[in-house]
Amino acid sequence: MALQEEFKEYAEKAKSLPPATKDADKLILYGLYKQATVGSVNTNRPGFFSPTERAKWDAWKAVEGKSKEEAMTEYIAKVKQ
Repeated sequence: MALQEEFKEYAEKAKSLPPATKDADKLILYGLYKQATVGSVNTNRPGFFSPTERAKWDAWKAVEGKSKEEAMTEYIAKVKQ
């Protein structure tokens, strides 16, 4: 199976993560997903009054510089956990 296809499969599986999944793990997945699909951060950091959006942006920024392939591979591994 090609990496792109496997990534799409695990992105679908991630939509039904167990309720016990920690927010920190969800943020890691979010950052890796955005890096794999969009690339490096291309927006300004959200303001102080948007804590959820700010946390998501920070998670994406934390994986900046990874190639799309690296981000996909790490995303798949994280969903498998």
